[in-house]
Amino acid sequence: MTKTVRLADIAERVGVSVVTVSKALAGQKGVSEEMRAKIKGLADEMGYMPVHSVRQEKAKSYTVGVITFEKYFARFASFYWKMYQELATRAVRENCFTMLEVIAGFDEDALVGPKLLEEERVDGIIVIGKPKHDYLKMLYQNKKIPMVFLDFYDDEEIVDSVISAGFYGMYRMTEYLIQNGHERIAYVGTLMYTESITDRYFGYCKALMEHGLEQRPEWIIKDRGYGDGLMGLNYTFSFPEDNMPEAFVCNNDVTAYALIRQLAEKGYQVPEDISVVGYDDYLYAEFGDSEITTYSVDMAEMTKVALECLVKRIENAAVNTKVNTVNGSLIERSSVRKKN
Repeated sequence: MTKTVRLADIAERVGVSVVTVSKALAGQKGVSEEMRAKIKGLADEMGYMPVHSVRQEKAKSYTVGVITFEKYFARFASFYWKMYQELATRAVRENCFTMLEVIAGFDEDALVGPKLLEEERVDGIIVIGKPKHDYLKMLYQNKKIPMVFLDFYDDEEIVDSVISAGFYGMYRMTEYLIQNGHERIAYVGTLMYTESITDRYFGYCKALMEHGLEQRPEWIIKDRGYGDGLMGLNYTFSFPEDNMPEAFVCNNDVTAYALIRQLAEKGYQVPEDISVVGYDDYLYAEFGDSEITTYSVDMAEMTKVALECLVKRIENAAVNTKVNTVNGSLIERSSVRKKN
Protein backbone atom coordinates (compact mmCIF):
# COMPACT_ATOMS: atom_id res chain seq x y z
CA MET A 1 0.00 0.00 0.00
CA THR A 2 1.36 3.40 -0.95
CA LYS A 3 2.13 5.56 2.06
CA THR A 4 0.11 8.77 2.28
CA VAL A 5 2.32 11.82 1.84
CA ARG A 6 1.89 14.30 4.70
CA LEU A 7 2.69 17.99 4.94
CA ALA A 8 5.36 17.01 7.47
CA ASP A 9 7.06 14.80 4.85
CA ILE A 10 7.26 17.67 2.38
CA ALA A 11 8.47 20.06 5.11
CA GLU A 12 11.28 17.69 6.05
CA ARG A 13 12.44 17.37 2.44
CA VAL A 14 12.44 21.14 1.85
CA GLY A 15 13.82 22.02 5.28
CA VAL A 16 11.00 24.37 6.32
CA SER A 17 8.14 24.24 8.83
CA VAL A 18 4.82 22.49 8.25
CA VAL A 19 3.11 25.90 8.48
CA THR A 20 5.22 27.18 5.58
CA VAL A 21 4.28 24.16 3.43
CA SER A 22 0.60 24.57 4.30
CA LYS A 23 0.64 28.26 3.37
CA ALA A 24 2.46 27.58 0.11
CA LEU A 25 0.02 24.91 -1.04
CA ALA A 26 -3.00 26.98 0.05
CA GLY A 27 -1.78 30.09 -1.80
CA GLN A 28 -1.56 32.13 1.40
CA LYS A 29 0.77 35.07 2.05
CA GLY A 30 4.06 34.78 3.94
CA VAL A 31 5.91 32.55 1.45
CA SER A 32 8.18 33.77 -1.35
CA GLU A 33 7.19 32.82 -4.90
CA GLU A 34 10.43 30.91 -5.32
CA MET A 35 9.78 28.84 -2.20
CA ARG A 36 6.10 28.35 -3.13
CA ALA A 37 7.09 26.97 -6.54
CA LYS A 38 9.66 24.66 -4.97
CA ILE A 39 7.17 23.29 -2.44
CA LYS A 40 4.42 22.78 -5.03
CA GLY A 41 6.83 21.05 -7.38
CA LEU A 42 8.02 18.69 -4.65
CA ALA A 43 4.45 18.02 -3.51
CA ASP A 44 3.52 16.93 -7.04
CA GLU A 45 6.66 14.82 -7.31
CA MET A 46 5.93 13.05 -4.02
CA GLY A 47 2.29 12.47 -4.91
CA TYR A 48 0.80 14.65 -2.20
CA MET A 49 -3.00 14.68 -2.23
CA PRO A 50 -4.94 17.41 -0.32
CA VAL A 51 -7.08 16.17 2.55
CA HIS A 52 -10.35 17.22 0.92
CA SER A 53 -9.47 15.10 -2.14
CA VAL A 54 -8.72 12.08 0.01
CA ARG A 55 -12.03 12.47 1.79
CA GLN A 56 -13.87 12.30 -1.47
CA GLU A 57 -12.53 8.76 -1.83
CA LYS A 58 -12.93 7.53 1.75
CA ALA A 59 -13.40 8.67 5.34
CA LYS A 60 -10.12 9.85 6.83
CA SER A 61 -8.69 7.98 9.80
CA TYR A 62 -5.84 9.13 12.03
CA THR A 63 -3.60 7.52 14.61
CA VAL A 64 -3.54 9.72 17.71
CA GLY A 65 -0.67 9.45 20.15
CA VAL A 66 -1.57 10.20 23.77
CA ILE A 67 1.25 11.14 26.13
CA THR A 68 0.88 11.46 29.87
CA PHE A 69 3.20 11.08 32.85
CA GLU A 70 3.79 8.52 35.58
CA LYS A 71 3.22 11.10 38.32
CA TYR A 72 -0.40 11.36 37.14
CA PHE A 73 -0.85 7.58 36.80
CA ALA A 74 0.70 6.68 40.16
CA ARG A 75 -2.64 5.16 41.11
CA PHE A 76 -4.58 3.08 38.63
CA ALA A 77 -7.88 4.89 39.07
CA SER A 78 -6.46 8.36 38.47
CA PHE A 79 -8.33 11.35 37.08
CA TYR A 80 -6.18 11.25 33.94
CA TRP A 81 -6.78 7.54 33.41
CA LYS A 82 -10.50 8.29 33.25
CA MET A 83 -9.79 11.22 30.90
CA TYR A 84 -7.78 8.93 28.61
CA GLN A 85 -10.63 6.41 28.55
CA GLU A 86 -13.01 9.18 27.50
CA LEU A 87 -10.58 10.26 24.78
CA ALA A 88 -10.07 6.73 23.45
CA THR A 89 -13.84 6.16 23.31
CA ARG A 90 -14.35 9.43 21.46
CA ALA A 91 -11.54 8.60 19.01
CA VAL A 92 -13.22 5.32 18.02
CA ARG A 93 -16.43 7.20 17.22
CA GLU A 94 -14.43 9.53 14.97
CA ASN A 95 -12.78 6.62 13.10
CA CYS A 96 -9.44 7.26 14.84
CA PHE A 97 -7.10 5.02 16.83
CA THR A 98 -5.21 6.00 19.99
CA MET A 99 -1.82 4.87 21.28
CA LEU A 100 -0.98 5.66 24.93
CA GLU A 101 2.52 6.25 26.28
CA VAL A 102 3.11 6.95 29.97
CA ILE A 103 6.43 8.72 30.57
CA ALA A 104 8.26 7.36 33.61
CA GLY A 105 9.44 9.84 36.21
CA PHE A 106 13.14 9.18 35.60
CA ASP A 107 12.63 9.55 31.82
CA GLU A 108 10.89 12.88 32.38
CA ASP A 109 13.81 14.07 34.53
CA ALA A 110 16.39 12.77 32.02
CA LEU A 111 14.51 14.36 29.08
CA VAL A 112 14.05 11.04 27.30
CA GLY A 113 11.74 11.72 24.37
CA PRO A 114 8.48 9.81 23.82
CA LYS A 115 8.90 6.72 21.67
CA LEU A 116 5.72 7.67 19.80
CA LEU A 117 7.53 10.72 18.42
CA GLU A 118 10.84 9.01 17.75
CA GLU A 119 9.24 6.21 15.77
CA GLU A 120 6.83 8.55 13.92
CA ARG A 121 3.98 6.11 14.44
CA VAL A 122 1.26 8.74 14.91
CA ASP A 123 -0.34 11.59 12.97
CA GLY A 124 -0.67 13.85 15.99
CA ILE A 125 -0.16 14.02 19.75
CA ILE A 126 -2.43 14.88 22.68
CA VAL A 127 -0.53 15.58 25.92
CA ILE A 128 -2.63 14.96 29.06
CA GLY A 129 -1.32 16.77 32.14
CA LYS A 130 1.52 19.27 32.24
CA PRO A 131 5.08 17.88 32.25
CA LYS A 132 8.04 19.56 33.91
CA HIS A 133 9.28 22.77 32.30
CA ASP A 134 12.37 21.31 30.60
CA TYR A 135 10.46 18.31 29.25
CA LEU A 136 7.82 20.61 27.80
CA LYS A 137 10.53 22.62 26.05
CA MET A 138 11.91 19.41 24.60
CA LEU A 139 8.48 18.54 23.19
CA TYR A 140 8.34 21.93 21.47
CA GLN A 141 11.47 21.05 19.51
CA ASN A 142 9.49 18.48 17.53
CA LYS A 143 7.57 20.69 15.11
CA LYS A 144 6.69 17.99 12.59
CA ILE A 145 3.87 16.38 14.60
CA PRO A 146 0.71 18.40 15.41
CA MET A 147 0.16 18.69 19.16
CA VAL A 148 -2.69 19.57 21.54
CA PHE A 149 -2.53 20.02 25.33
CA LEU A 150 -5.39 18.57 27.40
CA ASP A 151 -6.19 19.93 30.89
CA PHE A 152 -3.34 22.45 30.85
CA TYR A 153 -1.90 25.30 28.82
CA ASP A 154 1.46 27.01 28.60
CA ASP A 155 1.98 30.78 28.43
CA GLU A 156 5.36 30.67 26.74
CA GLU A 157 4.34 28.94 23.50
CA ILE A 158 1.18 28.98 21.41
CA VAL A 159 -0.21 25.45 21.28
CA ASP A 160 -3.85 24.37 21.00
CA SER A 161 -5.07 23.65 24.54
CA VAL A 162 -8.29 22.43 26.14
CA ILE A 163 -8.95 23.22 29.79
CA SER A 164 -11.88 23.26 32.19
CA ALA A 165 -13.26 26.63 33.27
CA GLY A 166 -11.08 26.71 36.40
CA PHE A 167 -11.35 30.43 37.13
CA TYR A 168 -15.13 30.56 36.68
CA GLY A 169 -15.70 27.16 38.30
CA MET A 170 -13.86 28.06 41.50
CA TYR A 171 -15.54 31.47 41.52
CA ARG A 172 -18.89 29.64 41.52
CA MET A 173 -17.84 27.28 44.31
CA THR A 174 -16.64 30.16 46.51
CA GLU A 175 -19.78 32.14 45.72
CA TYR A 176 -21.83 29.10 46.75
CA LEU A 177 -20.16 29.07 50.17
CA ILE A 178 -20.79 32.79 50.59
CA GLN A 179 -24.45 32.41 49.62
CA ASN A 180 -24.75 29.79 52.35
CA GLY A 181 -23.52 32.23 54.98
CA HIS A 182 -19.77 31.53 55.10
CA GLU A 183 -17.29 34.41 55.26
CA ARG A 184 -14.01 33.00 56.66
CA ILE A 185 -13.03 30.88 53.66
CA ALA A 186 -9.63 29.27 52.96
CA TYR A 187 -8.22 28.09 49.63
CA VAL A 188 -6.46 24.71 49.49
CA GLY A 189 -3.97 24.25 46.65
CA THR A 190 -0.24 24.68 46.07
CA LEU A 191 -0.03 27.90 44.06
CA MET A 192 2.07 27.89 40.85
CA TYR A 193 2.34 24.09 40.84
CA THR A 194 0.06 24.07 37.81
CA GLU A 195 -1.80 26.78 35.90
CA SER A 196 -5.12 25.17 36.84
CA ILE A 197 -4.46 25.38 40.58
CA THR A 198 -3.46 29.04 40.27
CA ASP A 199 -6.35 29.93 37.94
CA ARG A 200 -8.78 28.40 40.42
CA TYR A 201 -7.20 30.45 43.19
CA PHE A 202 -7.89 33.67 41.27
CA GLY A 203 -11.54 32.63 40.89
CA TYR A 204 -11.66 32.22 44.68
CA CYS A 205 -10.09 35.68 45.12
CA LYS A 206 -12.61 37.34 42.81
CA ALA A 207 -15.57 36.00 44.79
CA LEU A 208 -14.09 37.20 48.09
CA MET A 209 -13.26 40.64 46.69
CA GLU A 210 -16.76 41.14 45.30
CA HIS A 211 -18.18 40.59 48.79
CA GLY A 212 -15.50 42.56 50.63
CA LEU A 213 -14.32 39.47 52.50
CA GLU A 214 -10.89 39.12 54.03
CA GLN A 215 -8.09 37.22 52.30
CA ARG A 216 -5.60 36.00 54.88
CA PRO A 217 -2.17 34.57 53.90
CA GLU A 218 -2.49 31.73 56.44
CA TRP A 219 -5.72 30.69 54.74
CA ILE A 220 -3.87 29.76 51.54
CA ILE A 221 -2.98 26.14 52.32
CA LYS A 222 -0.71 23.90 50.23
CA ASP A 223 -2.02 20.49 49.19
CA ARG A 224 1.20 18.95 47.74
CA GLY A 225 4.97 19.34 47.69
CA TYR A 226 6.63 21.26 44.86
CA GLY A 227 9.28 18.58 44.36
CA ASP A 228 7.51 15.24 44.57
CA GLY A 229 3.93 16.36 43.93
CA LEU A 230 2.76 14.14 46.80
CA MET A 231 -0.89 14.83 47.62
CA GLY A 232 -4.03 13.24 49.04
CA LEU A 233 -4.00 11.07 52.15
CA ASN A 234 -0.19 10.96 52.18
CA TYR A 235 0.14 14.74 52.47
CA THR A 236 -0.12 16.55 55.83
CA PHE A 237 -1.91 19.92 55.71
CA SER A 238 -0.69 22.90 57.73
CA PHE A 239 -3.78 24.37 59.36
CA PRO A 240 -3.76 27.85 60.93
CA GLU A 241 -2.92 27.72 64.63
CA ASP A 242 -5.37 30.53 65.38
CA ASN A 243 -8.51 31.80 63.66
CA MET A 244 -9.49 28.55 61.94
CA PRO A 245 -11.52 29.10 58.73
CA GLU A 246 -15.16 28.05 58.73
CA ALA A 247 -15.00 26.78 55.15
CA PHE A 248 -12.40 25.41 52.73
CA VAL A 249 -12.51 25.55 48.94
CA CYS A 250 -10.24 22.83 47.51
CA ASN A 251 -8.71 22.73 44.03
CA ASN A 252 -9.73 19.08 43.54
CA ASP A 253 -11.85 16.40 45.20
CA VAL A 254 -8.96 14.16 46.25
CA THR A 255 -7.54 17.08 48.23
CA ALA A 256 -11.00 17.80 49.66
CA TYR A 257 -11.37 14.16 50.77
CA ALA A 258 -7.94 14.12 52.44
CA LEU A 259 -8.68 17.48 54.10
CA ILE A 260 -11.94 16.17 55.57
CA ARG A 261 -10.12 13.14 56.99
CA GLN A 262 -7.43 15.29 58.62
CA LEU A 263 -10.00 17.75 59.99
CA ALA A 264 -11.75 14.78 61.63
CA GLU A 265 -8.47 13.76 63.27
CA LYS A 266 -8.36 17.25 64.82
CA GLY A 267 -11.92 16.94 66.10
CA TYR A 268 -13.73 18.91 63.38
CA GLN A 269 -16.80 17.44 61.67
CA VAL A 270 -17.91 18.27 58.13
CA PRO A 271 -20.31 19.95 57.60
CA GLU A 272 -21.38 20.46 61.24
CA ASP A 273 -18.25 22.44 62.21
CA ILE A 274 -16.57 23.22 58.88
CA SER A 275 -17.81 23.23 55.28
CA VAL A 276 -15.71 21.89 52.38
CA VAL A 277 -16.13 22.08 48.60
CA GLY A 278 -14.00 20.49 45.89
CA TYR A 279 -13.45 20.50 42.13
CA ASP A 280 -13.45 17.83 39.35
CA ASP A 281 -16.28 15.58 40.64
CA TYR A 282 -13.78 12.74 40.79
CA LEU A 283 -12.42 10.54 43.58
CA TYR A 284 -10.26 7.42 43.57
CA ALA A 285 -12.49 4.35 43.54
CA GLU A 286 -11.22 3.14 46.93
CA PHE A 287 -12.45 6.34 48.57
CA GLY A 288 -16.06 5.26 47.99
CA ASP A 289 -19.00 7.40 46.95
CA SER A 290 -18.36 11.11 47.25
CA GLU A 291 -20.51 13.31 49.46
CA ILE A 292 -18.44 16.39 48.54
CA THR A 293 -20.14 19.40 46.97
CA THR A 294 -18.04 20.07 43.90
CA TYR A 295 -17.68 21.50 40.38
CA SER A 296 -18.04 18.73 37.83
CA VAL A 297 -15.55 18.78 34.93
CA ASP A 298 -17.14 17.85 31.60
CA MET A 299 -14.54 15.26 30.50
CA ALA A 300 -16.59 14.10 27.54
CA GLU A 301 -16.74 17.58 26.06
CA MET A 302 -13.08 18.32 26.83
CA THR A 303 -11.88 15.19 25.03
CA LYS A 304 -14.24 15.86 22.12
CA VAL A 305 -12.84 19.39 21.68
CA ALA A 306 -9.24 18.16 22.04
CA LEU A 307 -9.72 15.56 19.29
CA GLU A 308 -11.41 18.09 17.02
CA CYS A 309 -8.53 20.54 17.53
CA LEU A 310 -5.95 17.88 16.70
CA VAL A 311 -7.72 16.74 13.53
CA LYS A 312 -7.98 20.34 12.33
CA ARG A 313 -4.28 20.81 13.05
CA ILE A 314 -3.37 17.61 11.18
CA GLU A 315 -5.40 18.65 8.16
CA ASN A 316 -4.31 22.28 8.16
CA ALA A 317 -1.25 23.25 10.18
CA ALA A 318 -1.90 26.95 9.48
CA VAL A 319 -5.18 27.21 11.44
CA ASN A 320 -5.10 29.66 14.34
CA THR A 321 -4.20 28.23 17.74
CA LYS A 322 -6.30 28.89 20.83
CA VAL A 323 -6.99 27.91 24.41
CA ASN A 324 -10.43 26.25 24.52
CA THR A 325 -12.31 26.52 27.83
CA VAL A 326 -15.03 24.00 28.65
CA ASN A 327 -17.62 24.82 31.32
CA GLY A 328 -18.75 22.34 33.96
CA SER A 329 -21.53 22.39 36.56
CA LEU A 330 -21.96 22.72 40.32
CA ILE A 331 -22.90 19.46 42.04
CA GLU A 332 -24.57 20.00 45.42
CA ARG A 333 -24.05 17.26 47.98
CA SER A 334 -23.70 17.19 51.77
CA SER A 335 -20.33 18.79 52.69
CA VAL A 336 -21.63 22.33 53.15
CA ARG A 337 -23.67 23.61 56.10
CA LYS A 338 -26.28 26.22 55.27
CA LYS A 339 -25.87 28.95 57.90
CA ASN A 340 -28.66 31.24 56.64
